[in-house]
Amino acid sequence: MSDSKPIMTTTAGNPIADNQNSLSAGPRGPLLMQDYQLLEKLAHQNRERVPERTVHAKGSAAFGQLTITHDITRYSKAAIFSEIGKETECLLRFSTVAGEQGAADAERDVRGWALKFYTDEGNWDMVGNNTPVFFVRDPLKFPDFIHTQKRHPRTNLRSATAMWDFWSLSPESLHQVTILMSDRGIPKSYRHTNGYGSHTYSFINAEGERFWVKFHFKTRQGIETIRNEDAEALIGKDRESHQRDLYENIEAGNCPKWDFKIQVMPELDAEKYHINPFDLTKVWPHSDYPLIDVGVLELNRNPENYFAEVEQSAFSPSNIVPGIGFSPDKMLQARIFSYADAHRYRIGTWYEALPVNRPKSAVNHYHKDGQMHFMNPRSSDAYYEPNSMNGAVQDERYAEPPLKISGDADRYNHREGNDDYTQAGNLFRLMSDCQKQQLFGNIAAAMDGVPEPIVERQLAHFEKADPAYAAGVREALATVCEPVTAQ
Repeated sequence: MSDSKPIMTTTAGNPIADNQNSLSAGPRGPLLMQDYQLLEKLAHQNRERVPERTVHAKGSAAFGQLTITHDITRYSKAAIFSEIGKETECLLRFSTVAGEQGAADAERDVRGWALKFYTDEGNWDMVGNNTPVFFVRDPLKFPDFIHTQKRHPRTNLRSATAMWDFWSLSPESLHQVTILMSDRGIPKSYRHTNGYGSHTYSFINAEGERFWVKFHFKTRQGIETIRNEDAEALIGKDRESHQRDLYENIEAGNCPKWDFKIQVMPELDAEKYHINPFDLTKVWPHSDYPLIDVGVLELNRNPENYFAEVEQSAFSPSNIVPGIGFSPDKMLQARIFSYADAHRYRIGTWYEALPVNRPKSAVNHYHKDGQMHFMNPRSSDAYYEPNSMNGAVQDERYAEPPLKISGDADRYNHREGNDDYTQAGNLFRLMSDCQKQQLFGNIAAAMDGVPEPIVERQLAHFEKADPAYAAGVREALATVCEPVTAQ
């Protein structure tokens, strides 16, 4: 072996003499248990895959930076916004929602938009989608909804009946269903989508004032989509079309960009606004709260190792920084717990210390031990808090102003008195005739094989949004689907 090449070793650093032949009793004899390297290679291979994400399993990602172009310090004291021209490194993971890791990229689905900003004050994660709303507003219904997007326990097939049964019994889903079934349901690529924080978050400025905020990322590449028939042809040739497009464009120097904008609502406006501003199924009309420019997001570096930097990446809305906070958004409140807990299950107790998730700023806490504690920290007498051993201490400068809360603890009916039709109808009326025809056809195709009572129940929701919406779908159903009676 040439001196210029490193010597192959075991994972413990022991030199390996032969990596071509197993140790056996004679040339035809059985293998020996003492061939540790054989056992190590087989055992490691068995463990080369971590559990895939329950949702958003199929994804692509790239690194880049956010550059601040406008002053918004009147709204937030976060260091990431501290000055015009400030750049912050980030990681953006795109994904589909329903499909498994091997699913095709060009399927009709919502696209996940998960951003990690490595700020001077720790990591800020924004977990959103390419849509500004979602299917449910109460997190108690989130697992039920996701079950409808996964495989039937008996057939092991995706079930259109399950999806439309749930949606038709959940009128709050109509706004998101309308977007999903529109031309935007199948983007041409990740580069050609907008991104949204979707949830309502809060900003806090240096004076301790709180504002409610929505995050928007508007693609500079333009919105481009593909039709069902074109997607089917594309999937037949390339199941990784979005991954390929993102990777190859960045490698070629054609770096995608998005304009980062926000909507801002003064704290007390929430009490008098005509819709619940913390309802994830609703948007804030731009006429009431116009978009405010913040900066430019650019992706310009592909990951060096997909597993280490994409599969092991972990995003959670629990990661906030001073000047950015939460809101009473019920879905956000639940995701603050569920996302971090999913990562602890999937990639280990110490997932935040993995290189792709590790903050660029100092980390000081009192967590101990646990599976995969791989950092080998120095021991200290300050392994509890409070202590007299010069350990890390709290700092009240980072406390948020009190949030005004009132009300009796109860299980409130989130559908009672809620208008789930106006915004979906407004979206429909904004569509061109061509877009409406695509919407009708896409819904009809997606309802193929669904029992007639479920179809009729869903048509009643379309009718309440706009009679023309229901009429168009009904006409498309007559040409696409054979009616199926309930079993």
